[in-house]
Amino acid sequence: MHKIFSAFTAATVLVALSQSAGAADLPQRPAAAPFLAPTPVYNWTGIYFGINGGGGWGRQDPLNLISNRFDGKSVDFSGGVFGGTAGAQIQSGHVVIGLEADIDWANMKGSATYIPTVGGIPITPAAISATTNIDWEATARARIGYAEQNWLFYATAGLAVLGAKTNVVLPLGLTCGSSLQISCSGTNKQIGAALGGGIEYGFTQNISAKLEYLYLTAASLDISHHSEIRAGLNYRFGGM
Repeated sequence: MHKIFSAFTAATVLVALSQSAGAADLPQRPAAAPFLAPTPVYNWTGIYFGINGGGGWGRQDPLNLISNRFDGKSVDFSGGVFGGTAGAQIQSGHVVIGLEADIDWANMKGSATYIPTVGGIPITPAAISATTNIDWEATARARIGYAEQNWLFYATAGLAVLGAKTNVVLPLGLTCGSSLQISCSGTNKQIGAALGGGIEYGFTQNISAKLEYLYLTAASLDISHHSEIRAGLNYRFGGM
């Protein structure tokens, strides 16, 4: 009986050892990869409002605001702009398409002294002093851009309306409304075009800042045209 028990014990030990050796030869299960949150994707879709400001420079014909019978004479002007912006856009893949409008107070002014002419013939014995300026402007434009996460590169084009003003000081001895038919002041709403481009960066999903260039012109380049560089800050509703 003792021999039978000893043999049974030895067999049990051999089986246990063989199972342990087989388990050691099996490949180890790889450790589970740590959970990684998906990388957030920036979305430019939404309605936005903001402010903008900057400076501009260009040329304008001051007497054209009084009458178009005078020969063309362009006066250089420059100054600042500041106002509000509103827009809406939608993003599909990397493409962003939208509409944007703004209205700005402006103080772009220039002065010149010259003798006005009609058909090349001087109409005053001495030079007049003319001051011309853009005192407000508004645009309504389409925007199309390429988005790379927080960065947006865009082109823009549309309509522009410019509020222009002229003041004239006549030579000594002449008065406004004389036979020369030169008024001392004139205002006009010039309708034209705006086009340009810019770059915008999103600090958060709702707040972004932009830097853009715009070229604005009246219907005729001979009347008024100027360039602007603007910076802006927008708050956007929508997106992710």
